Amino acid sequence: MRILILGLDGAGKTTILYRLQVGEVVTTIPTIGFNVETVTYKNLKFQVWDLGGQTSIRPYWRCYYVNTDLCDRDRMAFEEELRKAILVVFANKQDMEQAMTSSEMANSLGLPALKDRKWQIFKTSATKGTGLDEAMEWLVETLKSRQ
Repeated sequence: MRILILGLDGAGKTTILYRLQVGEVVTTIPTIGFNVETVTYKNLKFQVWDLGGQTSIRPYWRCYYVNTDLCDRDRMAFEEELRKAILVVFANKQDMEQAMTSSEMANSLGLPALKDRKWQIFKTSATKGTGLDEAMEWLVETLKSRQ
């Protein structure tokens, strides 16, 4: 099972990845390109891709979920499949005063318009470790309900 972690630079994506993998905070540097690691949660193995969030890198995010050699018809079918992907939003850095609320996050991402898609926002702090287990638990349960 593949998980893509996408988000703005400095959002804590790499900290989330390694907190999930090793259970502690590790020193990180800005991701240029990507990090990929295997994370095991509840006996399920996830291949987690943490993609750099700098403005110059964001146009390349699509390369990680779309096969650029597909013809347009196949690409449309693949993007339809992608629309069915489960969306977990880590509203990270909730330990900071200026953190967005869940409703602010949902509205800024246009999530209420996603009527046919499973999504959930989790208030997290990767540095403190809060909210990550709840998010992964929801993801696992949602995946199980699809089988």
